[in-house]
Amino acid sequence: MNNEMMEALYTIEREKGISVEIMLEALANALVTAYKRSPGAAEEALVEIDIETGEINVIAQELDEDGNVTNEWDDTPDNFGRIAAATAKQVLLQAMRAAERDMKYDEYAGREGDIVTGIIQQTDQRYTLLDLGKVEALLPQAEQVQNERYDHGSRLKAYIVEVRKTAKGPQIVVSRTHPGLVKRLFELEVPELVDNVIELKAVAREPGHRTKIAVASNDPNVDPVGACVGARGSRVRMVVNELRGEKVDIVPFTEEPSDFVMKALAPARVKEVRIHPDTGTAEVIVPDFQLSLAIGKEGQNARLAARLSGWRVDIKSETQLAEEESGGAVEYADGEWVEGEGGELVWQPAEGGDAISAAEAGYAAPDGAVAAPEAPESVPAEAVAEGDTASDKPQT
Repeated sequence: MNNEMMEALYTIEREKGISVEIMLEALANALVTAYKRSPGAAEEALVEIDIETGEINVIAQELDEDGNVTNEWDDTPDNFGRIAAATAKQVLLQAMRAAERDMKYDEYAGREGDIVTGIIQQTDQRYTLLDLGKVEALLPQAEQVQNERYDHGSRLKAYIVEVRKTAKGPQIVVSRTHPGLVKRLFELEVPELVDNVIELKAVAREPGHRTKIAVASNDPNVDPVGACVGARGSRVRMVVNELRGEKVDIVPFTEEPSDFVMKALAPARVKEVRIHPDTGTAEVIVPDFQLSLAIGKEGQNARLAARLSGWRVDIKSETQLAEEESGGAVEYADGEWVEGEGGELVWQPAEGGDAISAAEAGYAAPDGAVAAPEAPESVPAEAVAEGDTASDKPQT
């Protein structure tokens, strides 16, 4: 039995990669438990297994009050070989499963932030399972892109956000919405990123719709944007295909905040950027015909530029800026129409002061109707930062 057992252990070591020492330790612990169930067993004992011959001996011990061994002797039962054979089969199976779980966990532990490729196995309303080969990865509903379809059997790249150790083995949680996925995809296509010739400084993403990345070069002879785009757009096209059509804007990174905000708002052309460090706001002035493009659909371009640059972005057209600086309607934006002493309608500013007539304020009330003056339409920084929508209509 001993020779057969040792042969089996070495076979398992070769095929499964589990060391013989680990399996013998698990077997020895199980045999101690089996020995203590036999009649007349000592309270303290240990099992010794010869790694070369597989010979098994039970060593009984006596301990003093401090736990030191005062006496020990061989107390191997006569029928212990049969007990060992039955126990060995069960223990080795358990040891193999536990060792395989640990090996799988060790393979993926510390790989948070890495990218993996898997085959879609199962999809339901809660999660999608990806087969990574030895283990399965969990793609929760919250980490899925809303307009993506995950067809059974298709290959998919995902970003590892967490590796958990459980009783059933490692649980790997992956994401398709994390901004890090875009970074890793570019590293697969752009060797200059891996070699640190260029750096990816910032990523702002709305999964499934649009992504902006800022890149800088550590070599004056290398164009960071061109390196990421590739010949005829080959490199960025591979990333876009993996993101299933998500648009990707690549802008050069600069240390100058106003210049960086200007580039982050591409493709819109910006006339001027005024930085207000006290409020963390970048006041952006654009030509009237560029206002809609700068804001983007439902404010998307402005939101992404704010996240990419780290500044709150307040976009105004040249006309809106001129009205503010001239002290026009904005000066009396808060107030109400009231009836004057002569019965005519006058505008009473909320902050106090003399009331003025509609003609003096530059407003008329056609057909006897009255309406409070409205401030020019603009995109407040708070709205951009918090994701509020803005009009797509050009301002003239």
